[in-house]
Amino acid sequence: MDAEQVTMLREVLAATGWLERTGEFGRALRTSARTPGGLLLVGTPAGDPWHMAAHLDDESRLSGLPGLSPTLVRWSPPPGAPPHLSIGLERLEAARRGETLFVVAEDEAPEPLLERVDDARRTGAVILAMDGGDRELRGLAHEALTVPPDERLVTFDGAQHLVSAAAGDQTGGGPSASPKGLRRRLARLLDAVSGPTTD
Repeated sequence: MDAEQVTMLREVLAATGWLERTGEFGRALRTSARTPGGLLLVGTPAGDPWHMAAHLDDESRLSGLPGLSPTLVRWSPPPGAPPHLSIGLERLEAARRGETLFVVAEDEAPEPLLERVDDARRTGAVILAMDGGDRELRGLAHEALTVPPDERLVTFDGAQHLVSAAAGDQTGGGPSASPKGLRRRLARLLDAVSGPTTD
């Protein structure tokens, strides 16, 4: 990726406000997820948020922020799954102050999830939501980022890349971030989306 491509992508994203919105949400995620094992990541019954889990785990490792490494909470962990992949919804019932519950739900969150989110909020957990337009879920969240299904420039998956990169960026992120740091993160983002470029 060359400087011209970085500048063009940055200008396109800045013009839409997505860089700022995902940057603010990523910072909220980074500041709330400080305890190792205390970032609970859950999706809907239709899908566990593997994509976001992988990105946050990478950002945790690359940035030296152990609190960003998520605990993946699954709706139906299969019998015999490794310990880190066998954490079920009962973990949400044990959420407490000092922990962060991050709901990634492109589709509407079902009632059982909303109830657990509400309970976790009442026990003092910070609630973050990345949704596709779910007003009830957004209403329960301390911080929310909505990616409308008809958004043309940034897909739900693409927004997850931007959020995770912003969460790991300790320079402050956003349009005023250092060009070198931004260039490195955008290059990683583009590599993940389209594959590495060759000279």
